Amino acid sequence: MRVCAFFLLAGLAIGCRTREDPSGLEARAMKQLKEVAVGGKDWTNPVPDNEANVHQGREHFQHHCQVCHGLDGQNTGVPFADKSDPPVSNLASEHVQAYTDGQLKWIIQNGIRYSGMPAWSGILNEDEMWKIVRFLRHLPPKGSLGAPRVYTESQSSHKHSGGH
Repeated sequence: MRVCAFFLLAGLAIGCRTREDPSGLEARAMKQLKEVAVGGKDWTNPVPDNEANVHQGREHFQHHCQVCHGLDGQNTGVPFADKSDPPVSNLASEHVQAYTDGQLKWIIQNGIRYSGMPAWSGILNEDEMWKIVRFLRHLPPKGSLGAPRVYTESQSSHKHSGGH
């Protein structure tokens, strides 16, 4: 039974990896798989939702997450965000914002295998991860913070060196 379920889910996942929109069946199966695969649904964020914690969460995000998700969490200025497979998640999207705070913290803590999202457990402490979740709930407008410096500096140095 487990082997059959594995091959069914694997087949659905492969079918969903095409650039076409998934069928209704594929979308429902992947939604159920996501709910099973991402833990923390019932975890409660112990960090108060206030300006100071959102600001600290933003600082942790800028230090650890902006290279893939952009300064605004919406992939602004990240040249590979829509070219990777799967694409880098826009953290302001309905899909991401539909997660509970606990699920977002679980993703930060454990990562998502085969997606490029690393596990930050052992690098970030519990408080830092929860504060990043607070920031994710208060993302700035898309593009309002510009592009990550690592990408703007590389473009600038490329232009100054005569590169094309």
